[in-house]
Amino acid sequence: MKVYETSKIRNVVFLGHGGAGKTTLAEAFAYSTGVINRMGTIVDGNTISDYDEEETSRQFSISASVVPVEWEGLKYNILDAPGYFDFIGQAEDAMSVADAAVIVVNGKAGVEVGTVKAWEICERRQIPRMFFVTNMDDPNADYAQIVQDLKDKFGKKIAPFHLPIIEGDSLTGYVNVVKMGGRKYTDDQGNYTEMDIPDSIHGELDPCRDALMEAVAESDEELMEKYFEGEEFTTEEISTALRQNVISCDIVPVMLGSAITCQGVTSLLQGFEKYFPSADKAEVLKKATDVNTGEEVVADFDDSKPVSAYVFKTIMDPFVGKYSLVKVRTGILKAGDTVFNANKDVEEKLNKLYVMRGKDVIEVPELHSGDIGAIGKLDSTRTGDTLSTKKWAIEYHPTTMSKPYTYMAYTAKNKGDEDKIAQALTKLCIEDLTFKFVVDDENRQTLLYGIGDQQIEVMASKLKNKYKVEIELHKPRIAFRETIRSKSQVQGKHKKQSGGHGQYGDVIMEFEPSGDLSTAYEFAERVVGGAVPKNYFPAVEKGIQECVKAGPMAGYPVVGIKCTLIDGSYHPVDSSEMAFKTASVLAFKKGFMEANPVLLEPIAELKVTCPDENSGDVMGDLNKRRGRVSNMTAIEGGKQFIEAEVPVLELYGYSTALRQITGGSGEFEYVVSKYEQAPGDVQAKQIEENANRED
Repeated sequence: MKVYETSKIRNVVFLGHGGAGKTTLAEAFAYSTGVINRMGTIVDGNTISDYDEEETSRQFSISASVVPVEWEGLKYNILDAPGYFDFIGQAEDAMSVADAAVIVVNGKAGVEVGTVKAWEICERRQIPRMFFVTNMDDPNADYAQIVQDLKDKFGKKIAPFHLPIIEGDSLTGYVNVVKMGGRKYTDDQGNYTEMDIPDSIHGELDPCRDALMEAVAESDEELMEKYFEGEEFTTEEISTALRQNVISCDIVPVMLGSAITCQGVTSLLQGFEKYFPSADKAEVLKKATDVNTGEEVVADFDDSKPVSAYVFKTIMDPFVGKYSLVKVRTGILKAGDTVFNANKDVEEKLNKLYVMRGKDVIEVPELHSGDIGAIGKLDSTRTGDTLSTKKWAIEYHPTTMSKPYTYMAYTAKNKGDEDKIAQALTKLCIEDLTFKFVVDDENRQTLLYGIGDQQIEVMASKLKNKYKVEIELHKPRIAFRETIRSKSQVQGKHKKQSGGHGQYGDVIMEFEPSGDLSTAYEFAERVVGGAVPKNYFPAVEKGIQECVKAGPMAGYPVVGIKCTLIDGSYHPVDSSEMAFKTASVLAFKKGFMEANPVLLEPIAELKVTCPDENSGDVMGDLNKRRGRVSNMTAIEGGKQFIEAEVPVLELYGYSTALRQITGGSGEFEYVVSKYEQAPGDVQAKQIEENANRED
């Protein structure tokens, strides 16, 4: 592959609902530009983008992939992002290096939840975008309705640049609304010839054209004056104004075609060239911090500056190897360079540079600012790191990633595989920053965190198929606490005679609530007359320290208890620190159970965002989960923001439930804020479950 200058590069991410046709469209780009001589299909599992075994077997994208294509002197780095919500982290990786986006809409399915989410991501990042309505060769596709739905959802920004020409039930071409000309498809690679606009389309065409000309007029005072005087705009004036409006996100074009037949691909490539910015002209500039001075630096994609690159994705594959995918943001990155990773404070040598096309690696001598490539076998570098020169050491601000709230416990299917599983999980976490594994020592379990259940299940499958280790997923144990509600006074006596020195420790202790649930215990003494010598007080407290780690009720940590040593006795020969520690343990277990012990459950502050029409069902579901709604606020976009307190125990499976209630539109986050006494039936169930626990 040729080396391209910054002005000749376009970085475009494909977004949209799962199954909308993004991967097929990327495949059509590869076919139309001559990268491949035969299009692969999702069903056959032989597309460039979806090369992973999990993707081919499940027939949907799991990871973001890059498909660079060359066309008429330009290089297009196509970033194919997953549409399913569990893999949003991969879409965020791709978005972090994209300069523009195509939101793919299935002509048959219409505007879906993923369409709206893609729009919201683009809005947050203020990235230029256009819609491509695919599958327009399907007789049930309704372009007019889709355009209207887009306008209803997103307002006057929506501007159809194309209108379909349908003959019989077949898509045979389109009308270019900007140039007011008909286009007839001529082959299976998206090429077309000019034709007259059919009379039947004029009724639909005129209002589209008028809306476009109005948008052109609003972009400039002189053009506005010309518009009101009834003068026609020149082709150059129209093209310049539309480009400015698309880049500033004031106009969002709608184009059409069919990825399966490559119809519309050539016009889409032309649209990228005309309306999307090259990397050096993109409004989406990235900020960095100069490590030495603390000053802010902005990537302006200038080749004359020292080199810097942002690592936006890492591939850790036992078969493909390790690659760090980068976007060069300043300077020219060359094979053989030594770069400095300020995040890790290490220098790394770049032996070779590559451009990745799916799983295929193509060696290149250098990458200019704005280009996307890959570096093999960097030891310390991870996603989110910055590579620069040591003289100009900078750190780009890493992209904001979605936080995982869904979690499950796992155990190794085969004993002895624990270390192998941990090593494999570490690699999977490096590949996807929304996936984590956490050792929960308190509950003696290891947890997998993800965006949703499907992501966790896919990761478990990857462990089996790629790394040859198997795990079993379980419902996680919740971190309850134990405390007391009343006061007790008990004796703990440890006496043992076994020939020679015996063991003797005797304590009388009071147990009562301390009133502070943030600490495990308070220890005090008011022994008089030397009944228990002072040198044994630390041993008594050690017994308490040991007991509060796992309470007598169900084995959960103890909080909020005050333990006071008030009396006891000792033996001048047989007493020892160990004996008094044991006596303390006996007293604690007895005294705790006599002081009205209770289980406390963690309570989460939950925040839910959902469409207005689903808010009633969301509230009803929260009530079933013992939730207490504290606030409900109407927010922009016809949505409700709901705040509630919900027991963490009841949030298991909430990700799936919320998606079912809202059709995938709902989002949530939470933090554990406090502990409250659990209802009697919940306490009884936890005690029973823990009594039957094998570990």
